Amino acid sequence: MTQDILLTPGPTPLPPEVREALARPIIHHRTGQYRALFKRTLQGMQTVMQTSKPVICFTSSGTGAMEAAVVNLLSPGDEAIVILGGKFAERWERLCTVYGITTVTIPVAYGEAVKPQAVSDALGAHPNAKAVFATLCETSTGVVNEIPAIAAMTRKSRAVLVVDAISGLLADECQTDAWGIDVVVTGSQKGLMLPPGLAFMSLNDRAWALVDQGKSPRFYTDLRLYRKALADDDTPFTSAVSTVVALEAALQLILQRGVPQTIQRCALMAEAARAGVRALGLKLFASRPSNGVTAVAVPDGIDGKQLTKLMYDRSRVMVAGGQGEMAGKIFRIAHMGYIAPDDVVAGLDALEQALAELGCRVAAGAGVKAGRAVLGQSASLAAR
Repeated sequence: MTQDILLTPGPTPLPPEVREALARPIIHHRTGQYRALFKRTLQGMQTVMQTSKPVICFTSSGTGAMEAAVVNLLSPGDEAIVILGGKFAERWERLCTVYGITTVTIPVAYGEAVKPQAVSDALGAHPNAKAVFATLCETSTGVVNEIPAIAAMTRKSRAVLVVDAISGLLADECQTDAWGIDVVVTGSQKGLMLPPGLAFMSLNDRAWALVDQGKSPRFYTDLRLYRKALADDDTPFTSAVSTVVALEAALQLILQRGVPQTIQRCALMAEAARAGVRALGLKLFASRPSNGVTAVAVPDGIDGKQLTKLMYDRSRVMVAGGQGEMAGKIFRIAHMGYIAPDDVVAGLDALEQALAELGCRVAAGAGVKAGRAVLGQSASLAAR
């Protein structure tokens, strides 16, 4: 049976070392053995997240960490600025609304990155805003936002900057401390090369001050409990033991390669994917594309849902379709985590075959040729 090639922006493929770690006999989480392992993994996450501040680990999806950020930093009636532009940015808005936060939104068209001046204007018009919620890589559109410029503005205000780096971490640059990002949240099933189930958060001193003042109801996501447990290299609630064991294996692979080199590798595969889709006559959807995922506009006259289904049925290559109002209008090819250059090339080949079968005129082999030409420029980075 032909093995599936997973080119979705989460979950991403798992390295053999991670799969082996997941299969090990489970250990008890309230032991010195586990606490030592947990400490090592969180130290590794500090390196990956480029912060000297402690990292909180949740047994949850990335959305759990997003919710934790909202309920711990803000109280009902507080004002927050939310940068829109996609389905996951809109999740920040929904979370704030649920918890009674007065939300000021910055509209951003799908496929576009927010203009930093719009953030500056919103901060000027709303000086009492306590937080700005942003997204590093908007997975639904393939856009990466200018977080360094946004961080420079929030540092001059009373608002803390909270960044969703669930898809962006280890694909796009995210210099938490150097850029002055107050809070970063991320998840396990993207660049970290793990199954879904773990979420992480880093907070600096400005953010912790808000946590101690917060009045929103919270229990499982109460960061004060996690901070207290962290003093003993522990968690307040049951940890996802086997996934943390696998996290150590994944971190060893990532840190052996190096964080900058991991990001460069994603950038190379992104360039190859984009060269390939352009060679097939297709247009990119994102104005400022992420290294982690390439969003492509479906050609006129082609059913986007049928296109992605055909890629899988014919070639066992799974890419992601559009979400919400973009369903059937775009598709998304991921190139992060354990996805390999050969996988990207296979994706371009599957795309060409599916387009041709649907009646779209494409130059035979053009996508694969263009993608391989880019990958051949750096054999060391192109290696799995």
